[in-house]
Amino acid sequence: MLTETERKFPKITEDGLDALRQRIGVKIGVTVEPWCYEATRDNIRHYAHGIGDDNPLWCVPEYAAKTKFGDVIALPSFLFATSRIISGYVGGLPGIHAMWSGADWNWHKTVNRNDTISTEAWLKDIVEHQTRFAGRAVQQTYHVDFFNQHGDLVAGADSWCFRTERDHAREQGTKYKDVKARQPRRYTDQELADAYQLYRDEEIRGAVPRYWQDVTEGEALPVMLKGPMTVTGFIGYAQGWGGLYIRANKLAWKLIDAHPGIGIKNRFGIPDCPERVHWEEEFAHEVGAPGAYDYGPERSSWLTHHLTNWMGDDGFLRNATCKIRRHNPAGDILFIKGKVTRKYVEDGRHLVEIEQEARNQDDELSVLGTGIVELPSR
Repeated sequence: MLTETERKFPKITEDGLDALRQRIGVKIGVTVEPWCYEATRDNIRHYAHGIGDDNPLWCVPEYAAKTKFGDVIALPSFLFATSRIISGYVGGLPGIHAMWSGADWNWHKTVNRNDTISTEAWLKDIVEHQTRFAGRAVQQTYHVDFFNQHGDLVAGADSWCFRTERDHAREQGTKYKDVKARQPRRYTDQELADAYQLYRDEEIRGAVPRYWQDVTEGEALPVMLKGPMTVTGFIGYAQGWGGLYIRANKLAWKLIDAHPGIGIKNRFGIPDCPERVHWEEEFAHEVGAPGAYDYGPERSSWLTHHLTNWMGDDGFLRNATCKIRRHNPAGDILFIKGKVTRKYVEDGRHLVEIEQEARNQDDELSVLGTGIVELPSR
Protein backbone atom coordinates (compact mmCIF):
# COMPACT_ATOMS: atom_id res chain seq x y z
CA MET A 1 0.00 0.00 0.00
CA LEU A 2 3.03 2.31 0.18
CA THR A 3 2.73 5.36 -2.03
CA GLU A 4 4.20 8.85 -2.25
CA THR A 5 7.71 7.62 -3.08
CA GLU A 6 7.44 4.69 -0.70
CA ARG A 7 6.23 6.87 2.17
CA LYS A 8 8.85 8.72 4.16
CA PHE A 9 7.62 9.54 7.64
CA PRO A 10 9.14 12.20 9.96
CA LYS A 11 12.22 11.40 12.04
CA ILE A 12 12.99 11.92 15.73
CA THR A 13 15.15 15.05 15.96
CA GLU A 14 17.15 16.66 18.76
CA ASP A 15 15.20 19.90 18.35
CA GLY A 16 11.95 17.96 18.73
CA LEU A 17 13.21 16.21 21.87
CA ASP A 18 14.45 19.47 23.38
CA ALA A 19 11.05 21.07 22.82
CA LEU A 20 9.34 18.05 24.35
CA ARG A 21 11.55 18.16 27.45
CA GLN A 22 10.35 21.70 28.12
CA ARG A 23 6.90 20.23 28.79
CA ILE A 24 8.01 17.99 31.68
CA GLY A 25 6.06 18.82 34.83
CA VAL A 26 3.76 21.31 33.11
CA LYS A 27 0.05 20.71 33.78
CA ILE A 28 -1.89 19.80 30.63
CA GLY A 29 -5.32 21.21 29.91
CA VAL A 30 -8.05 19.20 28.21
CA THR A 31 -6.63 19.01 24.68
CA VAL A 32 -9.30 16.60 23.47
CA GLU A 33 -12.41 15.92 25.52
CA PRO A 34 -12.60 12.46 27.10
CA TRP A 35 -14.88 9.79 25.75
CA CYS A 36 -16.70 9.61 29.09
CA TYR A 37 -17.14 12.33 31.67
CA GLU A 38 -19.56 10.29 33.76
CA ALA A 39 -19.69 6.70 34.98
CA THR A 40 -23.23 6.09 33.77
CA ARG A 41 -24.76 2.65 33.71
CA ASP A 42 -24.36 2.46 29.95
CA ASN A 43 -20.82 3.84 29.84
CA ILE A 44 -19.68 1.33 32.47
CA ARG A 45 -21.37 -1.57 30.69
CA HIS A 46 -20.04 -0.58 27.28
CA TYR A 47 -16.47 -0.47 28.60
CA ALA A 48 -16.87 -3.81 30.41
CA HIS A 49 -18.31 -5.47 27.33
CA GLY A 50 -15.50 -3.95 25.24
CA ILE A 51 -12.99 -6.09 27.14
CA GLY A 52 -15.28 -9.13 27.28
CA ASP A 53 -16.13 -8.68 30.98
CA ASP A 54 -19.70 -9.63 31.94
CA ASN A 55 -19.29 -9.31 35.71
CA PRO A 56 -22.78 -8.44 37.00
CA LEU A 57 -21.31 -6.00 39.53
CA TRP A 58 -20.68 -3.61 36.64
CA CYS A 59 -23.35 -4.80 34.21
CA VAL A 60 -26.54 -5.84 36.04
CA PRO A 61 -28.20 -3.29 38.37
CA GLU A 62 -30.54 -5.91 39.85
CA TYR A 63 -27.54 -7.97 40.96
CA ALA A 64 -25.50 -4.99 42.15
CA ALA A 65 -28.41 -3.67 44.23
CA LYS A 66 -27.98 -6.67 46.57
CA THR A 67 -24.27 -5.96 47.17
CA LYS A 68 -22.76 -3.57 49.72
CA PHE A 69 -22.54 -0.96 46.93
CA GLY A 70 -26.29 -0.89 46.33
CA ASP A 71 -25.83 -0.26 42.60
CA VAL A 72 -23.46 -1.00 39.75
CA ILE A 73 -19.94 0.38 40.13
CA ALA A 74 -17.28 0.99 37.52
CA LEU A 75 -14.68 -1.65 36.87
CA PRO A 76 -11.18 -0.30 37.72
CA SER A 77 -10.06 -0.01 34.10
CA PHE A 78 -13.10 2.11 33.15
CA LEU A 79 -11.00 5.19 33.98
CA PHE A 80 -9.16 4.69 30.68
CA ALA A 81 -12.31 6.06 29.05
CA THR A 82 -12.15 9.26 31.10
CA SER A 83 -8.71 10.50 29.98
CA ARG A 84 -7.16 10.71 26.53
CA ILE A 85 -3.76 11.27 28.15
CA ILE A 86 -3.71 8.03 30.14
CA SER A 87 -4.88 6.23 27.00
CA GLY A 88 -1.94 7.39 24.88
CA TYR A 89 -2.79 10.82 23.46
CA VAL A 90 0.78 12.13 23.52
CA GLY A 91 2.00 15.60 22.58
CA GLY A 92 5.13 16.62 20.73
CA LEU A 93 7.13 14.85 17.98
CA PRO A 94 4.46 15.21 15.25
CA GLY A 95 4.42 12.34 12.76
CA ILE A 96 6.35 10.00 15.09
CA HIS A 97 4.38 6.83 15.79
CA ALA A 98 3.17 6.28 19.36
CA MET A 99 2.65 2.80 20.80
CA TRP A 100 1.00 2.57 24.20
CA SER A 101 3.29 0.27 26.17
CA GLY A 102 2.37 0.14 29.84
CA ALA A 103 0.86 1.62 32.97
CA ASP A 104 1.15 1.69 36.74
CA TRP A 105 -2.23 2.31 38.43
CA ASN A 106 -3.13 3.05 42.05
CA TRP A 107 -6.81 3.11 43.06
CA HIS A 108 -8.02 4.81 46.24
CA LYS A 109 -11.82 4.84 46.02
CA THR A 110 -14.58 3.08 44.12
CA VAL A 111 -16.05 4.89 41.12
CA ASN A 112 -19.78 4.73 41.70
CA ARG A 113 -22.58 4.89 39.17
CA ASN A 114 -23.07 8.46 37.88
CA ASP A 115 -19.83 9.78 39.39
CA THR A 116 -18.36 12.58 37.29
CA ILE A 117 -14.62 12.25 36.69
CA SER A 118 -12.14 15.08 36.19
CA THR A 119 -8.39 14.76 35.72
CA GLU A 120 -5.07 16.53 36.13
CA ALA A 121 -2.17 15.42 33.93
CA TRP A 122 1.42 16.25 33.14
CA LEU A 123 4.37 14.88 31.23
CA LYS A 124 6.50 13.07 33.81
CA ASP A 125 9.59 11.83 31.97
CA ILE A 126 11.29 11.15 28.64
CA VAL A 127 13.81 8.31 28.25
CA GLU A 128 15.60 7.24 25.06
CA HIS A 129 16.01 3.55 24.19
CA GLN A 130 17.44 1.33 21.46
CA THR A 131 14.88 -1.27 20.43
CA ARG A 132 14.70 -4.28 18.13
CA PHE A 133 11.37 -3.03 16.84
CA ALA A 134 12.42 0.38 15.57
CA GLY A 135 15.96 1.20 16.63
CA ARG A 136 15.92 4.54 18.39
CA ALA A 137 12.78 5.05 20.46
CA VAL A 138 11.59 7.55 23.03
CA GLN A 139 9.63 6.43 26.09
CA GLN A 140 7.20 9.22 26.98
CA THR A 141 5.57 8.88 30.42
CA TYR A 142 2.58 10.85 31.68
CA HIS A 143 0.98 11.00 35.11
CA VAL A 144 -2.77 11.45 35.51
CA ASP A 145 -4.81 11.93 38.70
CA PHE A 146 -8.54 11.17 38.65
CA PHE A 147 -11.07 12.96 40.89
CA ASN A 148 -14.79 12.48 41.45
CA GLN A 149 -17.36 15.27 41.68
CA HIS A 150 -16.61 15.68 45.39
CA GLY A 151 -12.94 16.37 44.72
CA ASP A 152 -11.86 13.00 46.11
CA LEU A 153 -8.80 11.39 44.51
CA VAL A 154 -10.13 8.07 43.21
CA ALA A 155 -7.00 6.95 41.34
CA GLY A 156 -3.63 8.00 39.98
CA ALA A 157 -1.62 6.40 37.22
CA ASP A 158 1.49 6.63 35.09
CA SER A 159 1.27 5.42 31.51
CA TRP A 160 3.88 5.42 28.81
CA CYS A 161 4.13 5.28 25.05
CA PHE A 162 7.12 4.44 22.90
CA ARG A 163 7.60 6.92 20.06
CA THR A 164 9.18 5.20 17.07
CA GLU A 165 10.18 6.06 13.51
CA ARG A 166 7.77 4.28 11.21
CA ASP A 167 10.17 3.94 8.28
CA HIS A 168 12.91 2.42 10.44
CA ALA A 169 10.48 -0.02 12.07
CA ARG A 170 9.20 -1.16 8.69
CA GLU A 171 12.53 -1.39 6.84
CA GLN A 172 15.09 -2.26 9.51
CA GLY A 173 13.23 -3.47 12.60
CA THR A 174 14.04 -7.08 13.49
CA LYS A 175 11.53 -7.88 16.24
CA TYR A 176 8.90 -9.38 13.93
CA LYS A 177 11.13 -10.70 11.17
CA ASP A 178 10.22 -14.32 11.91
CA VAL A 179 6.54 -13.53 12.45
CA LYS A 180 6.23 -11.83 9.07
CA ALA A 181 7.81 -14.83 7.37
CA ARG A 182 5.22 -17.26 8.74
CA GLN A 183 2.18 -18.42 6.86
CA PRO A 184 -1.09 -17.05 8.28
CA ARG A 185 -2.31 -19.21 11.15
CA ARG A 186 -5.51 -21.15 10.56
CA TYR A 187 -6.99 -22.92 13.58
CA THR A 188 -8.72 -26.28 13.54
CA ASP A 189 -12.15 -26.63 15.08
CA GLN A 190 -10.60 -28.70 17.86
CA GLU A 191 -7.97 -26.05 18.67
CA LEU A 192 -10.71 -23.46 18.96
CA ALA A 193 -12.91 -25.76 21.05
CA ASP A 194 -10.02 -26.34 23.46
CA ALA A 195 -9.45 -22.61 23.83
CA TYR A 196 -13.15 -21.80 24.18
CA GLN A 197 -13.40 -24.24 27.07
CA LEU A 198 -11.65 -21.58 29.15
CA TYR A 199 -14.52 -19.21 28.38
CA ARG A 200 -17.00 -21.92 29.32
CA ASP A 201 -15.22 -22.47 32.64
CA GLU A 202 -14.47 -18.80 33.46
CA GLU A 203 -15.36 -18.10 37.10
CA ILE A 204 -16.52 -14.71 38.38
CA ARG A 205 -16.04 -14.89 42.16
CA GLY A 206 -18.86 -12.43 42.73
CA ALA A 207 -20.74 -12.50 46.03
CA VAL A 208 -18.72 -15.35 47.56
CA PRO A 209 -16.04 -13.62 49.66
CA ARG A 210 -12.42 -14.60 49.13
CA TYR A 211 -10.91 -14.20 52.56
CA TRP A 212 -7.28 -13.22 53.00
CA GLN A 213 -6.72 -16.13 55.40
CA ASP A 214 -7.74 -18.63 52.71
CA VAL A 215 -5.15 -17.47 50.18
CA THR A 216 -1.81 -19.29 49.98
CA GLU A 217 1.44 -17.87 48.63
CA GLY A 218 2.30 -19.70 45.43
CA GLU A 219 -1.28 -20.56 44.47
CA ALA A 220 -2.26 -20.01 40.85
CA LEU A 221 -5.15 -17.96 39.56
CA PRO A 222 -7.39 -19.57 36.93
CA VAL A 223 -6.09 -19.09 33.38
CA MET A 224 -8.05 -16.43 31.50
CA LEU A 225 -8.56 -16.56 27.73
CA LYS A 226 -8.62 -13.50 25.49
CA GLY A 227 -9.17 -13.93 21.79
CA PRO A 228 -8.87 -15.24 19.22
CA MET A 229 -7.97 -11.69 18.19
CA THR A 230 -10.12 -10.20 15.45
CA VAL A 231 -10.52 -6.71 14.05
CA THR A 232 -14.13 -6.99 15.22
CA GLY A 233 -12.85 -7.42 18.78
CA PHE A 234 -10.55 -4.41 18.50
CA ILE A 235 -13.44 -2.28 17.29
CA GLY A 236 -15.60 -3.67 20.12
CA TYR A 237 -13.05 -2.29 22.57
CA ALA A 238 -12.94 1.09 20.82
CA GLN A 239 -16.73 1.35 21.17
CA GLY A 240 -16.43 1.30 24.96
CA TRP A 241 -13.13 3.14 25.29
CA GLY A 242 -13.66 5.75 22.60
CA GLY A 243 -10.40 5.56 20.69
CA LEU A 244 -7.92 8.42 20.50
CA TYR A 245 -8.48 9.71 16.99
CA ILE A 246 -11.65 8.03 15.75
CA ARG A 247 -13.77 10.87 14.37
CA ALA A 248 -16.26 11.20 11.53
CA ASN A 249 -16.81 13.78 8.81
CA LYS A 250 -16.48 17.38 10.08
CA LEU A 251 -15.02 16.31 13.43
CA ALA A 252 -12.36 14.23 11.68
CA TRP A 253 -11.50 17.24 9.52
CA LYS A 254 -11.33 19.56 12.54
CA LEU A 255 -8.89 17.23 14.34
CA ILE A 256 -6.57 16.85 11.35
CA ASP A 257 -6.83 20.54 10.45
CA ALA A 258 -5.69 21.44 13.97
CA HIS A 259 -3.02 18.70 14.12
CA PRO A 260 -1.82 17.98 10.54
CA GLY A 261 0.70 15.37 11.71
CA ILE A 262 -2.18 13.10 12.69
CA GLY A 263 -3.47 12.83 9.13
CA ILE A 264 -1.74 10.11 7.09
CA LYS A 265 -3.08 9.58 3.60
CA ASN A 266 -4.84 6.32 2.89
CA ARG A 267 -5.08 4.53 -0.47
CA PHE A 268 -7.64 7.08 -1.64
CA GLY A 269 -5.30 9.98 -0.88
CA ILE A 270 -7.47 11.01 2.09
CA PRO A 271 -5.73 11.99 5.35
CA ASP A 272 -6.79 9.43 7.96
CA CYS A 273 -5.84 8.75 11.56
CA PRO A 274 -2.81 6.68 12.68
CA GLU A 275 -5.13 4.65 14.89
CA ARG A 276 -6.14 2.60 11.87
CA VAL A 277 -3.14 0.33 12.58
CA HIS A 278 -5.72 -1.48 14.73
CA TRP A 279 -8.03 -2.38 11.85
CA GLU A 280 -6.11 -1.81 8.61
CA GLU A 281 -3.61 -4.60 7.94
CA GLU A 282 -1.65 -2.76 5.24
CA PHE A 283 -1.12 0.34 7.33
CA ALA A 284 -0.03 -1.75 10.32
CA HIS A 285 2.68 -3.22 8.09
CA GLU A 286 3.79 0.30 7.14
CA VAL A 287 4.65 1.10 10.76
CA GLY A 288 6.53 -2.20 11.22
CA ALA A 289 3.82 -4.16 13.06
CA PRO A 290 3.07 -7.79 12.11
CA GLY A 291 -0.56 -6.94 11.34
CA ALA A 292 -3.60 -5.09 12.67
CA TYR A 293 -3.23 -5.40 16.43
CA ASP A 294 -4.98 -4.87 19.77
CA TYR A 295 -4.97 -1.70 21.85
CA GLY A 296 -2.53 -1.31 24.74
CA PRO A 297 -5.13 -0.04 27.26
CA GLU A 298 -7.30 -2.97 26.18
CA ARG A 299 -4.60 -5.42 27.17
CA SER A 300 -4.00 -3.62 30.47
CA SER A 301 -7.74 -3.91 31.13
CA TRP A 302 -7.61 -7.65 30.42
CA LEU A 303 -5.06 -8.05 33.21
CA THR A 304 -7.25 -6.17 35.69
CA HIS A 305 -10.25 -8.24 34.53
CA HIS A 306 -8.25 -11.34 35.49
CA LEU A 307 -7.75 -9.88 38.98
CA THR A 308 -11.31 -8.66 39.61
CA ASN A 309 -12.78 -12.02 38.57
CA TRP A 310 -10.57 -13.64 41.21
CA MET A 311 -11.01 -11.18 44.09
CA GLY A 312 -14.83 -11.02 44.15
CA ASP A 313 -17.22 -8.24 45.10
CA ASP A 314 -15.65 -7.70 48.53
CA GLY A 315 -12.11 -7.29 47.21
CA PHE A 316 -10.57 -3.98 46.16
CA LEU A 317 -7.87 -3.64 43.52
CA ARG A 318 -5.25 -1.28 44.97
CA ASN A 319 -2.50 -1.40 42.36
CA ALA A 320 -1.89 -2.91 38.94
CA THR A 321 0.96 -2.65 36.49
CA CYS A 322 1.15 -3.64 32.84
CA LYS A 323 4.26 -3.92 30.67
CA ILE A 324 3.62 -4.78 27.03
CA ARG A 325 6.24 -6.92 25.32
CA ARG A 326 4.90 -7.46 21.79
CA HIS A 327 1.93 -6.79 19.53
CA ASN A 328 -1.10 -9.10 19.49
CA PRO A 329 -2.05 -9.17 15.80
CA ALA A 330 -5.40 -10.48 14.58
CA GLY A 331 -5.33 -14.27 14.79
CA ASP A 332 -3.49 -14.45 18.11
CA ILE A 333 -4.95 -16.17 21.17
CA LEU A 334 -3.85 -14.98 24.60
CA PHE A 335 -3.66 -17.00 27.82
CA ILE A 336 -3.36 -14.93 31.00
CA LYS A 337 -1.83 -16.64 34.03
CA GLY A 338 -1.29 -15.39 37.56
CA LYS A 339 0.30 -16.50 40.82
CA VAL A 340 0.13 -15.23 44.38
CA THR A 341 3.62 -14.15 45.38
CA ARG A 342 3.05 -12.50 48.77
CA LYS A 343 0.51 -11.99 51.54
CA TYR A 344 0.97 -9.14 53.99
CA VAL A 345 -0.77 -6.63 56.23
CA GLU A 346 -0.08 -2.91 55.81
CA ASP A 347 -1.88 -0.04 57.55
CA GLY A 348 -4.53 -2.49 58.67
CA ARG A 349 -5.20 -3.68 55.11
CA HIS A 350 -4.95 -7.37 54.26
CA LEU A 351 -3.15 -7.43 50.92
CA VAL A 352 -2.20 -10.04 48.34
CA GLU A 353 0.42 -9.47 45.65
CA ILE A 354 0.00 -11.26 42.34
CA GLU A 355 2.31 -11.68 39.36
CA GLN A 356 0.77 -12.08 35.90
CA GLU A 357 1.98 -12.95 32.45
CA ALA A 358 0.21 -13.61 29.19
CA ARG A 359 1.52 -15.66 26.28
CA ASN A 360 0.06 -16.34 22.88
CA GLN A 361 -0.66 -19.63 21.13
CA ASP A 362 3.02 -19.93 20.18
CA ASP A 363 4.18 -19.35 23.78
CA GLU A 364 5.50 -15.88 22.92
CA LEU A 365 5.43 -13.43 25.83
CA SER A 366 2.82 -10.73 25.23
CA VAL A 367 2.53 -8.82 28.50
CA LEU A 368 3.70 -8.83 32.12
CA GLY A 369 1.65 -7.51 35.01
CA THR A 370 1.33 -7.30 38.76
CA GLY A 371 -1.57 -6.64 41.05
CA ILE A 372 -2.10 -5.81 44.71
CA VAL A 373 -5.54 -6.83 45.94
CA GLU A 374 -7.09 -5.96 49.31
CA LEU A 375 -9.23 -8.83 50.56
CA PRO A 376 -11.69 -9.12 53.45
CA SER A 377 -10.35 -10.69 56.65
CA ARG A 378 -12.02 -12.97 59.12
